[in-house]
Amino acid sequence: MKVCVLASGSSGNCIYVGSDSTQILIDAGLSGRATRLRLEQLGVDLAAIQAICLTHEHCDHVAGLSTLHTRHGMALYANAGTIEAMQADKKKRALRWQVFTTGARFAIGDLILEPFAVSHDAYEPVGFVVQRGPVRVGIVTDIGMSTHLVRERLKPCQALVIESNHDEHLLSNTRRPWSLKQRIAGRQGHLSNKHAADLVAEVSGPGLQQVFLAHLSSECNRPELALQTMQTALQQRGQAHIQVHLTFPDRNSALWKYDQSGRQPCSPANGGAPGQ
Repeated sequence: MKVCVLASGSSGNCIYVGSDSTQILIDAGLSGRATRLRLEQLGVDLAAIQAICLTHEHCDHVAGLSTLHTRHGMALYANAGTIEAMQADKKKRALRWQVFTTGARFAIGDLILEPFAVSHDAYEPVGFVVQRGPVRVGIVTDIGMSTHLVRERLKPCQALVIESNHDEHLLSNTRRPWSLKQRIAGRQGHLSNKHAADLVAEVSGPGLQQVFLAHLSSECNRPELALQTMQTALQQRGQAHIQVHLTFPDRNSALWKYDQSGRQPCSPANGGAPGQ
């Protein structure tokens, strides 16, 4: 299994997950051209992508959806709430959907996807666990708070892509309107560095090897703060061996590969150097 975050942030979100025979995207927040270029840097042809699976309907997760589907024909997967939320958009209303049920597993090729409910200000937002054989990757990129369900889904994973949106001090001191600050920090908003670190430290087990920090705010966060907060929390739990990586709005993250031998190398992809 291979995982690379092609882009993460308020300007666009897209994650590549692939095996030897199946290749998918989680969200489609990049333009068609940007998606093609980021995939080419991994040695992946856009035409080989079989499906796009949506976490929710916000623009930074679906901006490239219509173009990618119309030009390349990959299947589109979303739950009923997310599809309903996009009906006001004429282009998206005309798309052909495969509807999944939140909480119910479904297969795309040899990948098994389990969507689970998360707390965010969207119609029916989800995170995903993507599994191939014994290997599990947990993805939660827009989430206002941790829940028992979220923790249970993430515990058995070898790799996590998790939101680490803001530093609480930087958010409180920004010039943003108070109402926006409250929304971001609220239970249906975005996860702070501290809350992300607490969540990962709690779910980290003997199998967890890689953590990707996603959706970092350009105004209310600093990459070094997000890294330090996560690494410190893991060290305090005796989990300093877990590698922590940044993701970026304008380039690929590191590329994680898990091969049949159980080795889990993580190599830079287009400047996405590991955080440790």
